[in-house]
Amino acid sequence: MYINSAYLNNSLIDFKDKSRPLIVGSCGTYHLYTHPRLPTHRPRGRLDFQLLYIASGKAHFYFDNSDKDTVVHAGQMVLYRPKEPQRYVYYGEEQTKVYWVHFTGNNVTNILKTYGITNKMRVLSTGTTFEYARIFKQMILELQRCQTHYPELLTLLLLQLLILIHRQLTRDHQTQNEYLDKEMGFAMKFFNDNYRTEINIEEYATKRGMSVSWFIRNFKQYTHTTPMQYIVARRITNAQMLLETTNYNITEIGHLVGYDNPLYFSRIFKKHMGTSPSDYRKKSSL
Repeated sequence: MYINSAYLNNSLIDFKDKSRPLIVGSCGTYHLYTHPRLPTHRPRGRLDFQLLYIASGKAHFYFDNSDKDTVVHAGQMVLYRPKEPQRYVYYGEEQTKVYWVHFTGNNVTNILKTYGITNKMRVLSTGTTFEYARIFKQMILELQRCQTHYPELLTLLLLQLLILIHRQLTRDHQTQNEYLDKEMGFAMKFFNDNYRTEINIEEYATKRGMSVSWFIRNFKQYTHTTPMQYIVARRITNAQMLLETTNYNITEIGHLVGYDNPLYFSRIFKKHMGTSPSDYRKKSSL
């Protein structure tokens, strides 16, 4: 299991602070792949808000003290309000990767409404994108480094995340279509399950009875990325995890995520991450 988290003033105690409109209290990430189970149960909730982003795999949430789980898949977020009971479970066999952030302030509810998140909304269909992970990772880094003006920068990063969520929610409202949602959801699941293999987009669309141009256009509208970019994102994200948490060499990692040519893997990785796999591993181990 990979864990990376950070807390304001190095305190794990949740808090309520109304001195400013929006304050980030803590954030982090979990990636469950060897540990069999990771449950969380807070019967009385917390004093702050919590936003969780399922980046890969899926998670099981139990809302309103129910024993029936709500399965939240990759590309969805869950928002908990203050004092709302929290109960959710991640399973290693489902390869769950999640990012989370806790925040408080004197104007949080209005800020959320500004970005299309009403009090009735609990599970948000936000899609998956490198930008979400980038923002979460930057927030973690800012809380760990505590450089000049980091609280203000944390607020800006959270607002940036809310803007991206609002864009996705607006798109969902405008293009709501049962067939489209079903096909795009099926495609995302297929790509998540088979990203290590060579996927022919034209062949996939034809087998599903769709024209290639229609499929690519609607997949991009649905996820903000093309099918191939989505597949590459899955490969690079998992390559990051392997570089951070295993001793596999670069060639082995490239092969595990779908690249038989190590030079091509290194080139693609550097294009997306701005650094080579070997340099990325060195930086992550500091």
